[in-house]
Amino acid sequence: MTNFRTEITLKKQNHTIDYKSSIVLIGSCFTQNIGDKLNYFKFNTTINPFGILFQPSAIEKFILSSINEVVYTNNDVIFHNERWHCFDAHSSLSNANKDHLLNNLNAILKQTKIEIIKASHIFITLGSSWVYRFIESGEVVANCHKIQQKKFNKELLSIQEIQTNLNSIINAIKSVNKETNIVFTLSPVRHLKDGFLENKQSKAHLLSAIYQTEATYFPAYEIMMDDLRDYRFYKKDMVHPNQIALDYIWDKFITTWISTPAVETMDEINQIQKGLAHKPFNATSEQHHCFLRDLQMKMDDLEDRYGITF
Repeated sequence: MTNFRTEITLKKQNHTIDYKSSIVLIGSCFTQNIGDKLNYFKFNTTINPFGILFQPSAIEKFILSSINEVVYTNNDVIFHNERWHCFDAHSSLSNANKDHLLNNLNAILKQTKIEIIKASHIFITLGSSWVYRFIESGEVVANCHKIQQKKFNKELLSIQEIQTNLNSIINAIKSVNKETNIVFTLSPVRHLKDGFLENKQSKAHLLSAIYQTEATYFPAYEIMMDDLRDYRFYKKDMVHPNQIALDYIWDKFITTWISTPAVETMDEINQIQKGLAHKPFNATSEQHHCFLRDLQMKMDDLEDRYGITF
């Protein structure tokens, strides 16, 4: 029988994730996708503290600022459209009050250093090699905050520049946590607003740079492009993977990175999550009260074993 797919086979990693692991995830929107899955299954996770960051220099700056205990001041924020913004962070952190923004940014940096120091696994997802440089300051930004594009120069990071970013990230993390597992992955999201050829070149630069580091690589991009390889696995925008694709990549992630005992616990948690989402026909019935008591017993058991709370 002819096989019409080229399925990517992955092996279980040596240092897998269990319910004692502490996981930090930083990077593109694909980071959020995987992080949401880990959250659903009640793993100890920290996801994109500065919001979504697409390009490696922005991720490098965030990690170094955290580890080096940088403090943001008035000079690091701008006022636009009645809100204060920081070029290093996502617009979701922007605030109408400047002091609130600064206090939040600095609190996040402090907490992120704590999370990096105790992390067993750090996953970094790169999305694009294209960056925007604010003409006024000459600085590369993580987010343009809908400021007029004419105030920025668009540039493509070279493979060498990205490699420098990634090695800087690795060295900074290892300076405070030598034992952690650093895993890079390449976002399967297609940045077609940059152009078809430009997106391919961007991804190629990222992939080439990743392979010149000593970090582990999880092939999310290859699973999407070479295994699934069909528009039916995209959302209507033909850019983002749809839920079927995300679930498939997640299954590959489980196979590679989640320990076998943890997978068994995930099954228990999934049943509880479904139970919590259940809407009874009769909330006052004895049958429903029995169901709730059984559900509570299961939750109490997981809290006793792993400290998991719902």
